[in-house]
Amino acid sequence: MPKSIARSKTRKAVSKRFKLTGTGKVLRQHASRRHLLSAKSGKLKRHMSKSAVVDSTDVARIKMNMPFA
Repeated sequence: MPKSIARSKTRKAVSKRFKLTGTGKVLRQHASRRHLLSAKSGKLKRHMSKSAVVDSTDVARIKMNMPFA
């Protein structure tokens, strides 16, 4: 029997936290949106609800853990 080629699996924790765009950018959510929201202004909460682009130093590590996305 020939030996099968090893394939890298998707890290499910990474795939739940990040999203890849069509052009290859990696998006993430802002922190501090879970609790203690009454102390934050509406403008701050609105801006934190939008997606943000991941820093370029982290993109390679994230994409390595999401091989099929």
